[in-house]
Amino acid sequence: MVSSVNGRGEGRRVAAVLIAVLLAFLAGCQGSSSGDASARTPERPAAPAELALSVSDGSVDLPPTTPVSVIVSSGELGDVTVTDAAGAVVPGAVAPADGDPTTSVWTPEGELAYGTSYTVTATAANEDDAEATASSTFTTVSPATLSTPSVGPLDGTTVGVGMPIRVYFDDPVADQAAVERNLHVTTSTPTDGVWSWLSDSEVHFRPSTYWPANTEVTLEADLYGVDFGNGVWGEKDRTVSFNVGDKHVSVVDAGAHTLTVYDGDQVVQTYPMSAGSAENPTRNGPHVVLEKFADITMDSSTFGLAVDAPGGYRTDVQYATRISNNGEFVHAAPWSVASQGSANVSHGCINLSTERARWFYDFSQPGDVVEVVNSIGPTLSWVDGDIYDWAVSWEDWKAGSALT
Repeated sequence: MVSSVNGRGEGRRVAAVLIAVLLAFLAGCQGSSSGDASARTPERPAAPAELALSVSDGSVDLPPTTPVSVIVSSGELGDVTVTDAAGAVVPGAVAPADGDPTTSVWTPEGELAYGTSYTVTATAANEDDAEATASSTFTTVSPATLSTPSVGPLDGTTVGVGMPIRVYFDDPVADQAAVERNLHVTTSTPTDGVWSWLSDSEVHFRPSTYWPANTEVTLEADLYGVDFGNGVWGEKDRTVSFNVGDKHVSVVDAGAHTLTVYDGDQVVQTYPMSAGSAENPTRNGPHVVLEKFADITMDSSTFGLAVDAPGGYRTDVQYATRISNNGEFVHAAPWSVASQGSANVSHGCINLSTERARWFYDFSQPGDVVEVVNSIGPTLSWVDGDIYDWAVSWEDWKAGSALT
């Protein structure tokens, strides 16, 4: 009986050990199975970087101001370099484009040259730091003619309230809109100024009324790399700054034979004068003081009338203030004092006594305005020289813009 009991207990112990071993085996199998599954599913690789250049490879005849942009649709932008045909690196900087997080723009420190080959190379990297590269070679245009316009007023000068900005070109401008878009005017006092083309080679800027007194004006003519048309391109940028001084506006009343001078809104002088005769009437409309001569010889042959012809003359005069390019001046005329205030006897000029002419000469500055009214002559126009701007109505002036 004792042997039988001990046999059954030993059997139970063996069975328990076998069960424990089996459970450990099963646990080990399960753990091994989990590890194998992990090894069979590695992490996915990062998406490749993708980038493109705004300038196509092989592009030719590009303006040297063409933007060089890099568009990164996937990844992060790395280096952007531009080299010339000799392989020299062109200094420049990269900045994000306004309003577009995927685009960056490379800008040279100076200016790209005309007629030159350049290569732009850009890189971008994905999250695994794997790089992608884009490269493009392009060539800038070789102009037939380079043009630098002249500008008035000159930089650093002070002028009167009637002086427009004038830009003169050596060659006719075929694409006037392209040029006008790159002529930028800023003023310390806001104005409503507009450009107007007086000819294919001349454009002026003025407000609807005279400039506000004591205003700082700056013209930025950003014309480098601008296509004027017909093979003509802008040679360089230019900036001109000038000041508008005090408001001097004088009124010549040819009917009343008076010259009334205003300093600001105050009348400072009213002088008797003599304007152009019936045969040689003074032009109506706003004139602009152009230049002054303490002494000058006036010669009728300069406007086509021979000195020895009837009405011709050659004489020395003092204190001559030019108000148009057709021979009109305010000047001393002691020979016509008896007619000043009562009759118009000049060849188109405004005659004053010597002392009054000297006062007006000293008071005036280029850009001051002399408004002629009640003359029997025509209105100032393009035939009378280069500044007849204020005789043009504001609507007609605006219509002369290439951007209207």
